[in-house]
Amino acid sequence: MSSRPQNSLAQRKRQLVADELTEAALQLLASKGFEAVTVDEIVTSAGVSKRTFFRYFASKEDVVVQFLAGMGTGIHAELTSRPLDERPSVALQHAIWTSMAACDAHSDRALPVVQLILRTPPLLARLLERQAQWREDLAAELAGRLGLDADTDLYPRMAAGMALTAFDSVLRHWSASDGTQDPADLMDRAFAVIAPALDPVRPAR
Repeated sequence: MSSRPQNSLAQRKRQLVADELTEAALQLLASKGFEAVTVDEIVTSAGVSKRTFFRYFASKEDVVVQFLAGMGTGIHAELTSRPLDERPSVALQHAIWTSMAACDAHSDRALPVVQLILRTPPLLARLLERQAQWREDLAAELAGRLGLDADTDLYPRMAAGMALTAFDSVLRHWSASDGTQDPADLMDRAFAVIAPALDPVRPAR
């Protein structure tokens, strides 16, 4: 008898516990501040043991890091799905927009977390650290789409860096406005600035 159904059930259960822990931790951290929240409070809120928490996360900071990892994964996945003949500025804007759209769609939960990250130096440092990896992933994808060498050509990393700078600017303006500014409009304005620098290079045929 195959163990796949049982394995699938176990995986779903693990994911459910991880999601509940993440939700409890992020909401506590956002409402009380990073330094004020303890792991004990998080596990109490989630209704699990401390041992269970450490089975999923090494620290409360790791909860936020996983949140950031998900944003980066979404951006890269969207870029890889874009048509190969699409202008780089359009492909990159669609890719970056996926994470902003997700934040906007769940702004009641995402906005406090974004504000927490931006105002907490250790978490902001982790965001910048993650963005450095996102840049490398996006640069590699761009290089492949355009027939360039990510190690020797300037364009892929510069283009990825400009797109992520646009993302960072939109995120900060949206956060500073307490979610009142339209992120779609902010994104359009940001990419209007950088599109001329992104589009001289055309996808390779």
